[in-house]
Amino acid sequence: MRKISTLLAGASALLLSTTALADNHDPVALQAKALQDDVAWDIVEGLTTEIGPRQAGTEAEARARIWAVAKLKALGFSNVRSESYMMSTWIRGKETAAVVSPFPQALAITALGNSGSTGDKGLTAEVVYFPTLADLVATPDGSLKGKIAFVSHEMKPTQDGSSYGAFGGARFVGPNIAAKKGAAAIVIRSAGTDHHRNPHTGNTNFEAGVTPIPAGALSIPDAENLQRIFARGKAVKLKLVLTPQNIGQQESGNVIAELPGSDPSLGMIVIACHLDSWDLGTGAIDDASGCAITTAAAKQIMAAGQPRRTIRLLWAGAEEVGIWGGKAYGEAHKGDNHALAMESDFGADRIWRVEFNLPDGASALADKVATALQPLGIGRGQQKAGGGADVQSIIANNNLAVIDLQQDGSRYFDLHHTPDDTLDKIDPDQLRQNVAAWTTVLSVIANSDADLTMPAKQ
Repeated sequence: MRKISTLLAGASALLLSTTALADNHDPVALQAKALQDDVAWDIVEGLTTEIGPRQAGTEAEARARIWAVAKLKALGFSNVRSESYMMSTWIRGKETAAVVSPFPQALAITALGNSGSTGDKGLTAEVVYFPTLADLVATPDGSLKGKIAFVSHEMKPTQDGSSYGAFGGARFVGPNIAAKKGAAAIVIRSAGTDHHRNPHTGNTNFEAGVTPIPAGALSIPDAENLQRIFARGKAVKLKLVLTPQNIGQQESGNVIAELPGSDPSLGMIVIACHLDSWDLGTGAIDDASGCAITTAAAKQIMAAGQPRRTIRLLWAGAEEVGIWGGKAYGEAHKGDNHALAMESDFGADRIWRVEFNLPDGASALADKVATALQPLGIGRGQQKAGGGADVQSIIANNNLAVIDLQQDGSRYFDLHHTPDDTLDKIDPDQLRQNVAAWTTVLSVIANSDADLTMPAKQ
């Protein structure tokens, strides 16, 4: 306890040495208050209970926008509005899978976003097994004509989530590759790390000119069972019934709110999350929690008094199916005076690392932030911050500074895009630690007049 108290005192002294921070925005004091926060839980509980699944382009996502506008107004934010756009919309249909031979049995499957349809009668065909995506890539063109490709992988849990980038290609591009090889359909081992009988959905995309084929993800236990069946050395046939459809252009939108700053000349901070979710669960960790964390932190800053910089909240729509909301925001607001972007979209488990991409002249500011976060058990990473999916467009368009607060992803891909993405998976104490970390960063950055202009890209 004595060591923690000493560290807190040291952090406070260092941070308050700058004239850019007002007394009522003391990061250490605000951090302590944020550790008692109830606003984040109220938001994530309300959104998942009163709206539930919020697939992009659907009536449920539209209700979520109405809910979000009302909630943000009730919390006291300014300039709350919904900004709509149109998007191509895919919806789920029937989805079943079964081994026909040699060992008949049902398999747990879910369609991937943008999957083609088998039709109501389904598709029965021989299966060709590929232990890795690289094996699929190496198979000769045309060799899969009339067959179902099955692609596996060995995704493992990682704290930083890097396994998703390493092994998610089976979902991201596997169906497109299989279609170009002539496959009639594809099934993949879910891009996940759990061993529950819950398949993981998620988007896939087909190149222009490539006809979408039926594409489904098997639960990990079922994928492993299918591998064992292949190990018996016998030909395998599956029957798939996947009947999704694209219902054309539908309305989606972003919800935006602001905490106006006292100095409009200082570039604003945009803090983002995404409002939509997949339809299998209630989207608690992905990404109601992100909206809850960022909003609760901004509310903590509001309660302390007006900051110098404006903080803009972006609850982006249609992230899961193509980052439509982030792209729409980037185009609509590229003329706005932004300085820095941040995003929360990796669940609700504790933040363990902070990373920066600031101009060289702001190194002292980064040091202050890193020091203030230490009492929360957050260390400083060496990689450059990159920002999340929904701020990529505005970062690119406006060449923005970025701060990343990296959450512990050790169990994130147990739940990601599954029916298990529900409120009970959120630990309230870890949620509050996130709010405290975000509040700490915002209290420093929003009250600093440091030049955050990034050097021109070469």
